[in-house]
Amino acid sequence: MSYLDAYHAWLNSPALSAAEKAELASIQGDDKEIESRFFDQLSFGTAGLRGTMGVGLYRMNVHVIRHATQAFAQVILEEGPQAAARGVAVCFDCRNNSDVFAREAACVMAGNGIPVRLFESLRPTPELSFAVREYGCIAGINVTASHNPKEYNGYKVYWQDGAQLPPKHADEVARKMKELDVFDCVKTMDYDQAVAQGRITLMGAETDEKFLANVMKQVNDKAVVEQMADTFTMVYTPFHGTGYKLIPEALKRLGMKHVICVPQQMVIDGDFPTVVSPNPENPEGFYLAVELAKEHGADFILGSDPDADRVGIMVRTKEDDFVVISGNQTGVLLLDYLIGAKRRTGKMPDKPVALKTIVTTEMARKVAEVNGLQCYDTFTGFKFLAEKKDELESSGAGKVIFSYEESYGYMLGDYVRDKDAVSASVELTEMAAWYASQGMTLYDALQALFKKYGYYGERTMNLVMPGLDGLKKMADLMAGLREQPPAEIAGVAVKQQKDYKDGSVVETATGARSQMELTGSNVLRYEMADGTSLIVRPSGTEPKVKVYILANGADREECDGKVAKYAAWAESLKD
Repeated sequence: MSYLDAYHAWLNSPALSAAEKAELASIQGDDKEIESRFFDQLSFGTAGLRGTMGVGLYRMNVHVIRHATQAFAQVILEEGPQAAARGVAVCFDCRNNSDVFAREAACVMAGNGIPVRLFESLRPTPELSFAVREYGCIAGINVTASHNPKEYNGYKVYWQDGAQLPPKHADEVARKMKELDVFDCVKTMDYDQAVAQGRITLMGAETDEKFLANVMKQVNDKAVVEQMADTFTMVYTPFHGTGYKLIPEALKRLGMKHVICVPQQMVIDGDFPTVVSPNPENPEGFYLAVELAKEHGADFILGSDPDADRVGIMVRTKEDDFVVISGNQTGVLLLDYLIGAKRRTGKMPDKPVALKTIVTTEMARKVAEVNGLQCYDTFTGFKFLAEKKDELESSGAGKVIFSYEESYGYMLGDYVRDKDAVSASVELTEMAAWYASQGMTLYDALQALFKKYGYYGERTMNLVMPGLDGLKKMADLMAGLREQPPAEIAGVAVKQQKDYKDGSVVETATGARSQMELTGSNVLRYEMADGTSLIVRPSGTEPKVKVYILANGADREECDGKVAKYAAWAESLKD
């Protein structure tokens, strides 16, 4: 079916409301807009679906949600009656339409005879991962687009371990979506009827309490927070999102007395009116928090993204400025602190392990190994970190004390299998209070770590390739790098090329080949003669190729010089 045929099929479908038909009628004659909405389905991957909201096959709307959920329901039913009877947990964030999409997903699961546990109102993403594990569900669904702009929404799917869907199941859902008609295939039922019949059960405060009990078990040194509670002040913002309730409550239980919340951003709003982007990676979003911190003399600012799975921090310097601590640096600080705190309090397990992704700073490995921990890499994404954690712990090879990736995601404890801003907020605050007890801010602490472990600098470049030809440009870029591997980059020799697609390692000087343990991901890595690592990876959820620069050097200036040089090369890849 051509995109024009798909457009007319939707326009004439009785499944569409009058408002939806009017939206489609308004683009009649606009061939480019019609093509952008109907040239294909949204791609279903291991991260589920993500896209801009609107009417059409390549948009996020109730019909696409129902279609994906029907396909997912059939995958669950094929696991057998006992598996299906365990049910599905469903969660949603603060975005426009998230509550509607979540209810539609719940009704389709119920219509297929699969019991549903639906959160009564918006909740953090990690609480969905927790609920899947806590209640023994076969799967989970979370309606969220994380930190994307307000026009976006998404549909994340989880399996019984509480991690995002394994590739084999995601592939099966994608295959079924291709086979099933977007309208005719759907089995659904009335929401009120499903609740009355017990097919949909609502979750609320009782699940929050169970979740928070596990969060508080991650605390290592509550005494130091209580010692500093009268003088230590922090500012928190949820960026209009789901962290607004549980994170301040968790910090209160930690013993914090002075947590100042940004009032304008404590308001739940899917339009994110106070920020251009609700992303804690973007320092400009913290402007209201910085104003409050200066007004109240706070040294520490913490912000969670809209679905409260990621967290970013800013800290005061001696010059009275507030600076961003990057995700890479925050993870290094937290790993080093956890090692010290667990040893101080007798909570360090035997065979402790740290996990990071292949694009996360190598400083984390240095911190782990200097302190006697094993450190393992995984592919990008917490489903891979969760998988490695389960593998190591089930075999007795080690106990994971911390897992993280550079994009502001941190996982602690055993009760979730996804990044968790709630527990991370608690531990980051404990860490900041401990350093305050030593007369140091986290900025001071980071400088001390550079002196102890060496200087490291990182940068992530986003090469945006939008439009219908964006996917082709991304594919051509990766194909070109494979067909003509660079012998040098920015005037520096490439020592080694690693291709995570087939697991091959090629020594540039000799052509000698060897094999890595990690395979099966469309990622290229170059180990440079000056010790820098460059990684090139197409995004799985957005129209862009990411280039990660991981540098180290004798001092900050050397690191910065390397990062700047390779950033210029990364920019040239767009041409």
